[in-house]
Amino acid sequence: MLNKNIIRIALGTALILLVPLLGNHFVNGWNWDLFDFAFAGTLLFGTSLAYELLARKSGKITYRAAVGVALAAAFILVWVNGAVGIIGNEGNPANLMYFGVLAVGFIGSLMARFKPRAMARTLFATALTQMLVPVIALLVWPPSTTSWAPGVFGVFVLNAFFATLFVVSALLFRRAAR
Repeated sequence: MLNKNIIRIALGTALILLVPLLGNHFVNGWNWDLFDFAFAGTLLFGTSLAYELLARKSGKITYRAAVGVALAAAFILVWVNGAVGIIGNEGNPANLMYFGVLAVGFIGSLMARFKPRAMARTLFATALTQMLVPVIALLVWPPSTTSWAPGVFGVFVLNAFFATLFVVSALLFRRAAR
């Protein structure tokens, strides 16, 4: 069964990657190189495979939803940060701190052994870490010394969006633990 699902995930990833491939060919402005395709493919396949493996840990729909929300938040965080950056542009060193957010979620999940109650605590910690990133960046790289597109307020709003997704996942895990 898992082999069939891995094949489905690989085919789904390939089909999704056809969009920018055809966009490169037919639409001016969709300028992906080989690295972009490899990055997108790895991210799509890896996230889908992680969902497939983790969602089977429980038959509860709330557990599966919690896994889905957490992985979706991580996926979008990596995608946005890699494409345009969250603080300034993608070259701003402050954006490297978002790997710390992912590390808290990943290491915490391993320590939690993917048990719902401990996963809830892990996702709350991940949300807190997410909100600490712009605070630390504001202290280390103030807007006067580096670009803060989309502005300080916009950066905090964007981080609050991701933190909210992690909190929603945490609440779903807490509910799944009952």
